[in-house]
Amino acid sequence: MKVKNKLRLGFGFLFIVVLFFGLISLYYINEISTSAKVILKDNYETLNYTRDMRTVLDQQDLPLNAKAANYFNIQLVKEEHNITEAGELSAVRSLRKAFTELQNNSATPAQLKKSEREARKYLRMIDIINMQGIVLKNDKAHESVRNASIFLGLAGTFTFLVLFSFSINFPSIISNPLNSLLDGIREIAKKNYTQRIHFNKNDEFAEVANAFNDMASRLNEWENSNLSKIMSEKSRIETIIEQMHDAIIGINEKNEVLFINTAAKNILGLSEQKMEGKAVSDIMKNNDLFKSIVDEGKARKPFKIVIDGKDSHFQLEASEIAVPNLSQNLASSLNVAKKSVGMVYILRNITEFKERDEAKTNFIATISHELKTPISAIKMSAQLLADKRVGSLNEEQEQLTRHISEDAERLLKITYELLDLSQVETGNIQLNFVSTRPEQIIEYAIKAVKFEADQKGIIIEQAIAPNVPDIHADLEKTAWVVINFLSNALRYSAPKSKIMVQITPRGNMVEFSVRDSGKGIDVQYQQRLFDRYFQVPTDGQNKSGSGLGLAISKEFIIAQGGEIGVESEVGVGSRFYFKLPIGNS
Repeated sequence: MKVKNKLRLGFGFLFIVVLFFGLISLYYINEISTSAKVILKDNYETLNYTRDMRTVLDQQDLPLNAKAANYFNIQLVKEEHNITEAGELSAVRSLRKAFTELQNNSATPAQLKKSEREARKYLRMIDIINMQGIVLKNDKAHESVRNASIFLGLAGTFTFLVLFSFSINFPSIISNPLNSLLDGIREIAKKNYTQRIHFNKNDEFAEVANAFNDMASRLNEWENSNLSKIMSEKSRIETIIEQMHDAIIGINEKNEVLFINTAAKNILGLSEQKMEGKAVSDIMKNNDLFKSIVDEGKARKPFKIVIDGKDSHFQLEASEIAVPNLSQNLASSLNVAKKSVGMVYILRNITEFKERDEAKTNFIATISHELKTPISAIKMSAQLLADKRVGSLNEEQEQLTRHISEDAERLLKITYELLDLSQVETGNIQLNFVSTRPEQIIEYAIKAVKFEADQKGIIIEQAIAPNVPDIHADLEKTAWVVINFLSNALRYSAPKSKIMVQITPRGNMVEFSVRDSGKGIDVQYQQRLFDRYFQVPTDGQNKSGSGLGLAISKEFIIAQGGEIGVESEVGVGSRFYFKLPIGNS
């Protein structure tokens, strides 16, 4: 029988035993739970009802007033809907009859007294019936617990015996063939490729033994193979490397050139045909480009090389050559570990992609520049239409002109952002560093957004720490960042809320922050807020921007040697901040 089938039968039997044990457990637990619920619910509620009715009789004079009679009747109605025991219905009906007589205002005191005694008698009768029911159900529950304990004990004992027997007998079925396989593997580790394993049983272990013997035979053939095959594979790899268009340089652990293809020689200006085996240090003496590639290979930064009078851009990639470290100690098993035997440097020509990126940036800059004039004209035309001196407009026309003005303003803002982005992408950010008072930046930014804040009734408060030093920054671009923070805060803040602007010294830097009490930003989006064109998903109530403002803000701040970030919690609000260096004293 196959080992797989043995395992299936063994574990299938164990599964049935465990399933049987579990079903019995669930059945008796359910019985106990049902009994407990019955005891604690219906009878207990009945006792509460009778207690409340008896309290009314104890505390009120006869005949019962309307309030007492109403409360008594409520409890009685509840009891009439909670009859669970034999004989309880008859007692409740009699109690209803006695209660009716208690409300008879024309009855004599003696009759009322008699009716009260009747009512108390039937209340006691209902109590006794339910107490007896509780006792009977409690006994039934205890009986269920006893039966469950007996059956569960027997099933647990049976299961334990089966598992104990299985644990004693099963391991030898697996361990004996595994030990034989382990001995064979140790012999292979010692390069004894003549080792063979034989099993008489027709199961998976016999198949493993056959596969092991086949492996040992192939290893023996590989060990005895001739050197020409290895040299043939080496030549094939060298041909592949030579035909590749990317420049490839290999250096071994002795710091010698292992291989270098023609593309690399042409880029590096190496005229010698035979470079393999030459010391890297000797080549570096006469070739600065080769030296920079080897020294800065791990930096992986794009760089530019002038080839045939044309600028070419390359991306340098460096990878370590790691091979298995085979232990030479024959007394131990095969010890596999990675060891470095050199480095491979690949120069990928990214000139085409660089040119496309520059073309894209120039296109955006050109289109944005060309869009400014017509958009400004549209905005001015909408303002002229809204001017009463040109002519009066009806309410719908005024609404349309407002929408035109708002959309034109938004398009104009996106256009300026695209222009700033093109400036950032081309690396042509022009900074005018001056020693500036932080308060001046805040005042300028708040003044720029004051009209929008007043429209929504939002208060912008300032919290400026005392004796804040001047900063060394570009006034206009720093103010642009603060305005962007404030615009975002105004967009996502509720009307008549509050926005806090703070300035705080932080070591050798000054921190600017804008805090709002909006909806906040989910953690999964916070890491991408400063990426270009990224926009946080909204519920449609707030107009989203272009996704460029924060990305441009980041570039402006980093270009000034500062830091930028965000802290936010959903339902609490957000705090956007940046830090800039203190000015030179």
